Amino acid sequence: MTFRLSCWCNYIFSGTLQDMTGHTETDTSHISADTARTRAEPVRVSDKLVRDLQAPVRGNRITYDAKLSGFGVRITSAGRRSFVLNYYFKGRERRITIGSYPEWTVLAAKKRAEEYKLQVANGVDPLEVRETEYSAPTVRDLFDRYDKQNLPKLAPRSAADIRSMFNKIILPKLGAKKVADVTFSDCEALHRYVSLDRPVRANRVIEVVRRSFNLAISWGWIERNPAERIERNTEHKRARYLSQEEIMRLLSALDAHPRRTSCDALKFMLLTGCRRGEALGARWDQFDPSLRIWTKPAATTKQRREHRVPVSSMVTTLLSSRPRTSPFVFPSTEGNALTDIKRTWAAVSKTAGLEKTRMHDLRHTFASIAASQGQSLPVIGAMLGHTQTQTTARYAHLYDDPLLAAAELVGALMFQQQVNRTLRDTERH
Repeated sequence: MTFRLSCWCNYIFSGTLQDMTGHTETDTSHISADTARTRAEPVRVSDKLVRDLQAPVRGNRITYDAKLSGFGVRITSAGRRSFVLNYYFKGRERRITIGSYPEWTVLAAKKRAEEYKLQVANGVDPLEVRETEYSAPTVRDLFDRYDKQNLPKLAPRSAADIRSMFNKIILPKLGAKKVADVTFSDCEALHRYVSLDRPVRANRVIEVVRRSFNLAISWGWIERNPAERIERNTEHKRARYLSQEEIMRLLSALDAHPRRTSCDALKFMLLTGCRRGEALGARWDQFDPSLRIWTKPAATTKQRREHRVPVSSMVTTLLSSRPRTSPFVFPSTEGNALTDIKRTWAAVSKTAGLEKTRMHDLRHTFASIAASQGQSLPVIGAMLGHTQTQTTARYAHLYDDPLLAAAELVGALMFQQQVNRTLRDTERH
């Protein structure tokens, strides 16, 4: 009877608090984790002692070291051995598991226990530190919050592109890392990896990474951005402007192609300088009754701002010729907005001999013609919906012709004044 009662007491007082490793732990503020009845006499914990420990019938048993206070080895009924440290922090007795045997030797475990005791002496709770590190957000957590809170504020196409970068490039490399553990070297290695075959894409990826970590700073997750000061790859801006002859060939090809809705959308892009998504998403209710003012809602523009812009009489004629069978100006056969006109563009650009021309070059062409006719950069920026002056500045060199003509005019007037003065002086003499 006495033996059975003793076993029952050993089982009851062997501890019930679970620590970060999944072991059963004790954490009470008013009694010791091991009572006098169950606490074994301290001994010198050695590798031999750990190997020779006998597993209890139930629960677990801890054998404490005689020299290093609070340090002990725990053995479960299944025979698993691990090192632990009991310590007091702010009046509460706590227990932290150091590691399992034989992965950890007695010597290494004692050294770690001494480090933990030093932390406690300096007012740091090692178990709380471990729990904080365990629950610290990962890069995948960063993306999840970024995706829910910030990406919906962007244009759908931009948001989809950023999601693609995360899912295909960033998360496979960094997703499992804690945000606080990501280093400059990690980000630089990611940039180098993508740069092997897509140098421009690598620049876009690191911009997204840097923006994400800036958000993490504002959320209080980290204090510095590990993606700062990464050297970008050299980029050569593509600036393709169609000549007047190329425009005529393109218009002829568009008129001859059977897909009228797609071709009208391409003409619309050429005549307004708008982006593809803006054209395909254009609705009749965005135009005034005379079809001379187009007001693009903020949700459809890249800058997420409403853009009100007048259109030419040629655009008005094009719109007037379109049937109003759908809320969209350029609907699909089902009545929804067109989603893709790449095949039509490929066909007409091939017919016009413009295979290397991109659809976005229609926007550049619109701006280049406006600049060559002497329109100011602010006017061009307003027509294109630019919010940054440096975005429109790429067209500054196209002012050469009107500026040259102005210089010739001024020079001719000045020369003419000099000639007239010479003639007057000759007449006087």
